[in-house]
Amino acid sequence: MKTIILGDIKIGDKNPLVLIAGPCVIESEEITLKTAEKIKEITTKLDIPFIFKSSYDKGNRSSVEYYRGPGLEKGVKILQKVKKEFNVPVISDVHCRTEIKIASEVLDILQIPAYLCQQTDLVVEVAKTGKVVNIKKGQFIAPWDMKKIVNKALTTGNDKILLTERGTVFGYNNLVCDMRSIPIMQEIGYPVFVDITHIVRMPGPASKDVAGGQPQFISILSQAAVGAGCDGLFLEVHPEPREALCDAASMLKLDKLENMLKIVKGISEIVRNKN
Repeated sequence: MKTIILGDIKIGDKNPLVLIAGPCVIESEEITLKTAEKIKEITTKLDIPFIFKSSYDKGNRSSVEYYRGPGLEKGVKILQKVKKEFNVPVISDVHCRTEIKIASEVLDILQIPAYLCQQTDLVVEVAKTGKVVNIKKGQFIAPWDMKKIVNKALTTGNDKILLTERGTVFGYNNLVCDMRSIPIMQEIGYPVFVDITHIVRMPGPASKDVAGGQPQFISILSQAAVGAGCDGLFLEVHPEPREALCDAASMLKLDKLENMLKIVKGISEIVRNKN
């Protein structure tokens, strides 16, 4: 497996478990900075490498009426403040080619959303930046088919690639995480993260966002994913999830993060030392 180097962070192989975490979407500068500061405090205490995530735009929301974020230019300015104040790498979604130039000036990792993972032009143009690319596995494709998407990125000469499992469609409004997908995608040759908080989403007919998820399973699925050997966890966290403007039903409450990370770090150390 290729080790991806991001500043002082080494991702993959036998390197320590890495955390990508932050609010689903940038709601305000205050909430973003507050959350980043607390996660940095926790991960520094636990010696867990940390990459901050929050979306400047959620272009794949199920209703045009739902909050999407502050937009590209305002959003990346807030992410730039996170980088400067807390000295952490940042990642956000890129939805179309017109966003790439501005986004790549700030983002350390450009993320291809799961719904867009098969969009060839987007994958190729993002990879051309030379930045680390995180490709989320679509809920509609098999883990072994991610190799075809990886090959699209590799045509640019950029092999700084991360893959992220975010569940597989099971019926119309439920997702399951097939833990076999972790070693299957690792066999492609790149580190694999598991997006736990999107896996516990239950998109569908719920009348309110706060009804569309099962956050009580975040901890157990995190333990299972780390036990299965993932290279990192992807967690969306918020000081008050029920008040969040996006994915209110599936984000982890910030004050629960530290205890959960203590458990998964212990599991990860056993698994990675054994391997």
